[in-house]
Amino acid sequence: MAETRQRVATVDPVWTRICDEAEDAIRSEPLLGALIHSGLLHHASFERALAYRFSLKLASGEMSEQILREIADEAYADDAALGAAARADLMAVYERDPACHRFLQPVLFFKGYQAVQAYRVGHWLWQRGRIDMAYFVQMRVSEAFGVDIHPAAVIGRGIMIDHAHSIVIGETAVVGDNVSMLHSVTLGGTGKEDGDRHPKIGNGVLIGAGAKVLGNIRVGHCSRIAAGSVVLEEVPPNSTVAGVPARVVGKAGCDQPALTMDQLILPG
Repeated sequence: MAETRQRVATVDPVWTRICDEAEDAIRSEPLLGALIHSGLLHHASFERALAYRFSLKLASGEMSEQILREIADEAYADDAALGAAARADLMAVYERDPACHRFLQPVLFFKGYQAVQAYRVGHWLWQRGRIDMAYFVQMRVSEAFGVDIHPAAVIGRGIMIDHAHSIVIGETAVVGDNVSMLHSVTLGGTGKEDGDRHPKIGNGVLIGAGAKVLGNIRVGHCSRIAAGSVVLEEVPPNSTVAGVPARVVGKAGCDQPALTMDQLILPG
């Protein structure tokens, strides 16, 4: 077993660490043994564990766990980018969320992480023309996690959504890599217009709790949007915006605000 684990670690250190943490967690809390074995240790790979979690959380009287598991397994087998994105998202949560102390926490317990991975399967379905099934996944993610991401939205890697309650991301929204956002963020439209109508969020952007970014506007790379702001106009790169409506109040304060998670606005 140790020899096998060592070989796996060379190939996939993230999954090996998750399994090591899972065994430690069972030793410290035996009552979680069944949950951790079924959710993690029973599976041969990170992707298989994610597919199991997807099916377990989204199954309902309308769609069985078995069918959803087959869909997720097919998605991860077909597109290696899904697993790569899941690992990048996991590292983002671990490095940016002070409440995250182990790799297994987001996989088992953090609804923001789980919702993003479920969205990614829904997006995979959308890209392959399986529109109605993608909508079903969107519906169940919203019901199960309180996170409503349209399956057509384009979301990069290294995404961290903290707490994740009441997140809304619209159909034509684009979110870059290494973006962090907190609860109650909306990337929405401004009315009932059709077409390209949602925000385009650059790389490394930090979006504070309760912020609303509305319309087909661009938020420049490595900018900060203060909590509670309503953003209706484009945001220059490396800037901080705040207010209702939001206005530029200064520079972002660092090169990578999404990584530092610094939300303080200091006097100029």
